[in-house]
Amino acid sequence: MKNSTWYTAAAVFLTVIVGALILGKAYNYKYDFQNVIAVTGLGEQEFVSDLIVWKGGFSQTSIDLQEAYRALDRNRNTIRNYLLSKGVKEEEVIFSFVNVNKQTEPIYGANGNYAGQRFSGYQLYQDFKIESTDVAKIETLSREISELIANGIALESFSPEYYYTKLSDLKLELITKATEDARMRAQAIAEKSGTKLGDLKEGRMGVFQITAANSNEEYSWGGSYNTASKNKKASITMRLEYHLK
Repeated sequence: MKNSTWYTAAAVFLTVIVGALILGKAYNYKYDFQNVIAVTGLGEQEFVSDLIVWKGGFSQTSIDLQEAYRALDRNRNTIRNYLLSKGVKEEEVIFSFVNVNKQTEPIYGANGNYAGQRFSGYQLYQDFKIESTDVAKIETLSREISELIANGIALESFSPEYYYTKLSDLKLELITKATEDARMRAQAIAEKSGTKLGDLKEGRMGVFQITAANSNEEYSWGGSYNTASKNKKASITMRLEYHLK
């Protein structure tokens, strides 16, 4: 009986101790939570792309494969010479491999029923790409390429893509701006609350976004990278948590 009483008293004592520890930790957490301020700062900057990529393609169709290759080769030389005459450097022009597709056409019987397919020739297609830091020149050239189409070349041209080669440096600058902006916000809130900022508790960087300048382009959760506009705006956020004194 005495042992049972002793065990009961010990269990009660341990329960009180554990409860006190839990309450103490809860109080410390509440105190710490109430003495922390969280703010989000923004860093953004507009810039102009310094690299342009322009893509296009051309095709040739013939019943004879060798003749199609010869005609495509002539067109390729015409396009290359045209680009070089416009100031494009040889190393800036890249021609891809030739794609060959067999073309067919449907066959119908005298009664109008489908009777199968018949070979009608070969279609050869080749892509080309120009990558240059002379953005203005290639931009103008992409609009004047219709001169080649007027000469009988089956050419298609895609819209230029614009890039920036110093993104790493720009990102560091924006992180600095966003961090400074967040600290200024935290400082202002602390002063209005009659407290002072303490040490930085935690900092988290948001998603890096690149959108068209002066546009209402929406941000993406995974980060956006606009390549359609030459004039761009980059932005990043920093979420900082400070202790309060």
